[in-house]
Amino acid sequence: MRREAERMDIDLIAALRARLGEEQVSTTDAVREQHSHGEGHHAPSMPGAVVFARSTDDVAQTLALCNAHRVPLAAFGAGTSLEGHVNPPEGGISLDLSRMTDVLSVNPKDMDCRVQAGITRQLLNHTLRDTGLFFPVDPGGEATIGGMCATRASGTAAVRYGTIRENVLGLTAVLADGRVMRTGGRVRKSATGYDLTHLLIGSEGTLGVITEVQLRLHPIPESIAAAVVQFETLSEAVATAIDILQFGVPIGRLELLDDVQMDASIRYSLLSGLRALPTLFLEFVGGPESVREQIGVVEGIVEDRGGLGFDWQTDPNQRAALWRARHHAYWACLAYRPGYSAMTTDAIVPISALGELIVGVKADIAESGLTAPIVGHVGDGNFHTIILVPPTPDGLERAWALDRKIVRRALALGGSCSGEHGVGLGKREFLTDEHDPVALDVMRVLKRTLDPNGILNPGKMLPGESR
Repeated sequence: MRREAERMDIDLIAALRARLGEEQVSTTDAVREQHSHGEGHHAPSMPGAVVFARSTDDVAQTLALCNAHRVPLAAFGAGTSLEGHVNPPEGGISLDLSRMTDVLSVNPKDMDCRVQAGITRQLLNHTLRDTGLFFPVDPGGEATIGGMCATRASGTAAVRYGTIRENVLGLTAVLADGRVMRTGGRVRKSATGYDLTHLLIGSEGTLGVITEVQLRLHPIPESIAAAVVQFETLSEAVATAIDILQFGVPIGRLELLDDVQMDASIRYSLLSGLRALPTLFLEFVGGPESVREQIGVVEGIVEDRGGLGFDWQTDPNQRAALWRARHHAYWACLAYRPGYSAMTTDAIVPISALGELIVGVKADIAESGLTAPIVGHVGDGNFHTIILVPPTPDGLERAWALDRKIVRRALALGGSCSGEHGVGLGKREFLTDEHDPVALDVMRVLKRTLDPNGILNPGKMLPGESR
């Protein structure tokens, strides 16, 4: 073991191996390095050991031992987080839940299911494929359900189905001292007790470790159609998106790609018949008559806003190609500037301020001299700027400066520093700007009450908090 592992409490590692088995506790350099970071630009931190949990009981035993030894712990799922959530800045234990992939129950008549936290959305929907139901929250990557709950994830379908918050009925979570807590249930509403389920949603592993999730499911739509429309200006594209929402069209997805992102995506995903112009990708879902009605309303809005055509189709292969290109936007950006890395921002504002924010951000990008395509879920006022970081000594510093400028612009318009990526290490400095001081005090009280020894993901979420 390296020096970091040597600083670990050897007695703790021995106790973990005795309880869980040698194969579930690793101190090898390669495994520890894999668990030292997510996909963001935050400096990696090596854990002293990695524990691979297979059950809620494994998690409970691990937390009870860590708490007794006062050793910090960070939960780890797929490692796809962007704000340093899974980085263990104080070393300690990285608790990997990716082997907890069981679907525990499916209730088609009630349209719900219970899963272990390590299952991904893709695997869950593959399991559900013969039930006529699906789980719609789609953050784009191979995120685990537990990680999505911990970071209050969202995605392309949120405009229709809501975020993870609206699709969780209950949880099983392990508290810092190893106690197991079940929250919520299977009913669609309850007027009893504090809402502990949604206290844990978005808590980023600082209040407890989520091990099981009771999820709402939705019927697979009878009809699905996709459409693409391009515009001469970004402001026209944004105004069209806002009109669609204000007309009450129950749109399934509503995504914006600016001219730079479209240029990258056309090259990477081989999109034919499209130009490097601001573009909306749309999806309509429902019964056949409903879909036709939605298309008719949107087509009229697009015509009034000067859209350059309105191409829609229902062929599954063509729809899949369109959304595959949207999901591959990040990789298209990396291919657009070989040798560069990417930093993804996460700005969100009320939709009435979306046009002002995006136009302002485009000006910020131009002033920075960086290449930064814009892509986002404009259906809920959220978008991402994929800042391409040049491989120069000052490249990362320039990217961080642009990132901070975008966040402050969103906050000034009544928005949030994060619409779906969470706080982690990266956005702590903005919590005092976004939240009332009394609210932050209450958050700190909750943290100290549920985690008095400060072992759960220390240094994350709340500014100024330390063990």
